[in-house]
Amino acid sequence: MLDADADQHLENLDLRTIPEVVGAQRRWREVSRRARWAGVEPAEVFGMARAVVCQWWEHSLHWEQERIWPHRLEQVAGRGARGDVDRRRAIGRDAVVFPEIVAVADVLLDPAAEELAWTDSGRAGLPRPLPGESRFGRHLGEQVGRPWLGPLAAPDGGPLITWKAAVIRRRWHTKVDPYDAGPWRVRADQQPPTMAALLREQTREKTAGGSGTNWRSTVPPEQRMFITNLIEAAQDELLQLRGAHQGRTADAARLLLQRLSHSVDLLDQALRETALAAVTAGVALYDVEQWAGLDTVTADENDE
Repeated sequence: MLDADADQHLENLDLRTIPEVVGAQRRWREVSRRARWAGVEPAEVFGMARAVVCQWWEHSLHWEQERIWPHRLEQVAGRGARGDVDRRRAIGRDAVVFPEIVAVADVLLDPAAEELAWTDSGRAGLPRPLPGESRFGRHLGEQVGRPWLGPLAAPDGGPLITWKAAVIRRRWHTKVDPYDAGPWRVRADQQPPTMAALLREQTREKTAGGSGTNWRSTVPPEQRMFITNLIEAAQDELLQLRGAHQGRTADAARLLLQRLSHSVDLLDQALRETALAAVTAGVALYDVEQWAGLDTVTADENDE
């Protein structure tokens, strides 16, 4: 069904080199039976797990520890799918992430995992987001073969937070709110886009040209990740300056100046990388110079 409503030539993906996908298909039969025993439609469980994992998929380009999906994508769509990384990611996504979807569905149906989420909430007060080092997050990461995933498992506003909040509400309220959709309803804004929608959006972005393109479609994922890492490193440096105004004057001044200088260097590098990416993507050089304050530097470089 890959060619349904999508401008690409593949009709199927070869999964013979990925036995974990076939294993996940067998595992899903058991997970769907467990869902029915729990009084939940398997399609609803699958939909919630898919929303969670597809959000991870979007964030995974910035996960340095992630090795499984890039290798699996190369096996599935590295040779047969024409186009750049984003196009291959759109075509191969649902096949590549299927084992993790089944694993997450299994976890979300597990009463023990629900108990971990409940314990992480403090069992009192209003539902709060999953803490970065939560027991539930660690357990979920282990079940999908990524023990490092815990702090990254539940981005703000994501479907996993919605699921956890619904579980806590169910634990607290003796009377069910008729407007509460429960833990298995995926909000419209959390629904993953279809492959066809992703490909159409990429086509629109690339045919727009220059500044009319989308950043993600024109800047390579490696370059986007490098810029993000520079910014996050600068943020980390600045966060370490909290409380730096205490102690001896010389010590406080040295710490402030060293940290600030390093942060400035990181941000300056991020600025230049971003400017280079924008110009390469087709944004007018004059605009980039004005926005970044690089007109003098660029002029000097051109003279050289």
